[in-house]
Amino acid sequence: MAKDWRELMDLGLIHFMAYPIIRDEGPIVPTAAKIAQDDFFDVLEVRRSEHAEVMAGLKQVAEQSKLKLGMGAQPGLLLNKLDLNNTEDETNRRAAVEEVKKSIDAAYELDCPICACLSGPDVEDSKRDRAMDLMVDSMVELCEYSKSKAGDGEPVWVSVEQFDYDVDKACLIGPSERAAEMCERVKAQVDNFGLTIDLSHLPLLRETPEECVPTVIDHLIHVHVGNCLMSDQEDVAYGDKHPRFGYPGSETDVAELAHFLETLIFAGYFEKDVPSEKPIVSFEVAPMPGEDPELIIASTKRTFRAAWARL
Repeated sequence: MAKDWRELMDLGLIHFMAYPIIRDEGPIVPTAAKIAQDDFFDVLEVRRSEHAEVMAGLKQVAEQSKLKLGMGAQPGLLLNKLDLNNTEDETNRRAAVEEVKKSIDAAYELDCPICACLSGPDVEDSKRDRAMDLMVDSMVELCEYSKSKAGDGEPVWVSVEQFDYDVDKACLIGPSERAAEMCERVKAQVDNFGLTIDLSHLPLLRETPEECVPTVIDHLIHVHVGNCLMSDQEDVAYGDKHPRFGYPGSETDVAELAHFLETLIFAGYFEKDVPSEKPIVSFEVAPMPGEDPELIIASTKRTFRAAWARL
């Protein structure tokens, strides 16, 4: 493709995947600084920290390097088994809402335009309508909370990331048609809301880019790209583990990434008015046991360049 990708998008990296620091511990700021030194990436997506020095360190890294930050509430929800659409335990649902509110606060502290989260688990058919009602209620409350913190500035947008519904995370959101329905219902009440899709989740959803992207494009504000493995349940990378592109037996490499990017282009994602400075495409890749994060990041950059060259 003739255009430099930097004209169309900001490329990002999910920090807590590239360096598997899912918990609020470990070398968070030093590894963030290492990524910030690489001007291939314009955005780094991080999780909130309870440690003031970590938040201050991340802010300093971003300011010195001109790296933009994004906020991911997924680790806090997953680690604590919190469910934004819990039909059985209202105390758990309230705890999930409060967890995301803390991530929204962190997003304001770090000047993140988007705070991404995920739904709770899918439920049996007879309970799904109630689960959808609760998910919509949770999202509306979170968006209104975010607006209440914005003052005279732009509010942080809340985005729900689409996951598989029956393989690994088994989330309510979920299939693209269900994701679009949720977005329509939430956006009928608030306007700082959207959807995150992830290339690595499409094979798990048994959807193609052509099936997913046009269905959700009106609501799409944020994109992740990664890989998954479905061919061998005994493999350490099976399910939603985000192995490197081209991992043996996996679903996604250069050709599939190029096809996904092409689908986004023709659907108009890179021409959309989104809450971030430019539309974001962030890499969500994780080293498998025995693999080196630095090599996986280098492999990811080579995969993207090869995919872009095919367009």
